[in-house]
Amino acid sequence: MPGSRYPNGFHSLWRSLAYWIFVTLAVIAAFILVRKLTLCWTLTHLPGIPTAECAIQTNPTSELPAALDEIDSNAVLIKPSVPELELPKWDGASRINIAMFGLRGDEQDSCPNCTDTIMILTVDPLTKTAGMLSIPRDIWVHIPGTGYGRINTAWAIGENAKLPGGGPELAMQTVSQFIGVPIHYYVQVDFGTFVSFINLIGGIDVYVEERMVLDPEGEGADHFVLKPGDYRHLTGKRALAYARCRHESQGCSGGDVGRAKRQQQVILAIRDKVLQPETFASLISQAPHLYAEFSSGVRTNLPLEDALRMAVLAKDIHVEDIQQGVIDTTMAIPTDTTINGVPANVLRPVPDLIRILRDEIFVPGGPLSPMAQGDAVTLMQSDEAKIRLVNNTYTVDLEQRVAAFLNTQGMQVVEFGGTTGYSSHTKVTLYTSKLYALKYLKELFGLESSQIVIQPDPSSKVDLEIRLGEGWLGRHPAGY
Repeated sequence: MPGSRYPNGFHSLWRSLAYWIFVTLAVIAAFILVRKLTLCWTLTHLPGIPTAECAIQTNPTSELPAALDEIDSNAVLIKPSVPELELPKWDGASRINIAMFGLRGDEQDSCPNCTDTIMILTVDPLTKTAGMLSIPRDIWVHIPGTGYGRINTAWAIGENAKLPGGGPELAMQTVSQFIGVPIHYYVQVDFGTFVSFINLIGGIDVYVEERMVLDPEGEGADHFVLKPGDYRHLTGKRALAYARCRHESQGCSGGDVGRAKRQQQVILAIRDKVLQPETFASLISQAPHLYAEFSSGVRTNLPLEDALRMAVLAKDIHVEDIQQGVIDTTMAIPTDTTINGVPANVLRPVPDLIRILRDEIFVPGGPLSPMAQGDAVTLMQSDEAKIRLVNNTYTVDLEQRVAAFLNTQGMQVVEFGGTTGYSSHTKVTLYTSKLYALKYLKELFGLESSQIVIQPDPSSKVDLEIRLGEGWLGRHPAGY
């Protein structure tokens, strides 16, 4: 065209370039749309779990972590409204397992939806037995659909990713997979409801084993002292402070393990108070009203009718038929690691030891494996463990007398080691997988967690080493 600033070839080139830019953008947009549609498809069932990016963020400035590494950092967690899955149905005769979770709940915390208390309650209606198993919050496990992480982050991951069933469902799946037993129901109670219920039943009585200084309000204004060797009556806030205490500075020994034992003690104290005839009759008659009153502070998939049936069943279970167990540092070894570039300490589980504890609580008569049939001595003998004895006392020839006794029990004392220095406590080191021999020695010597060392060593000539301490003297005829 006369007077045109650009030749015809330039227009042709521009149109071609615009065309291919448009095509490229259209292809990218189509890819994103199809990918989003398939990842988050909900109209029909598709296998697999939706990714975290399918979750709708209520705070656009916050990133919702889908992995443990991010959850342990300063992530902002939300609590979405998630529809519960279909409630399970209990036939009233089968063994029932309930997971109890306690959330941090502090919105100022980096992970308020992390479960710092995890306890499994199990009841067998046929044998009229029950059990409690506490799981430490820092144990390193596989979280379905996510990978490995601390077990206390499963609830938060399920909530943030808005998975079917939310945090409770993923937490139940994680616990079930880790322990190897089905979890039928869950219960999560907030602190306020716990305090209100303790006050409703008139408080509880617990036996105090150590001097403790507790502060229910956390500000030093209402601290109180518990003396060892006494039964103390605790009202709601004080019972909560007792159950939550884990700091040595307050006299609460054992860290998370000690706290788990005190929590089980509180559960049994609640049981004792609730099952008093006058209290039990009153609670049963008010059950529908109380269920509605406390529902805002209790999150559970346990129907009221099943809760009532279990309450009636609990009356027929004697306290001596309730097995108690805590996964301690002999079964979960403290290990240093790095999470999201930050040094961290986790607990590495020892599966075989945890399996033995699990079977004691969840399996009538003990472990089910062929090797596990029989009493403690028979199981120990089947291990055929080789023992090294070390005398760390001032008593001459104590190791010889203990060796003679252990040999009569069926153990093989094959070696005596040189003293490693005087000790008031006996210690046992396990070098191989002779778990039943270890369990026998633990009961025989009355060993605590701190007295047992798990130290795998394939080159060791013995399976276990026993370093005799002064505490063994007088405990058994072999130590006179």
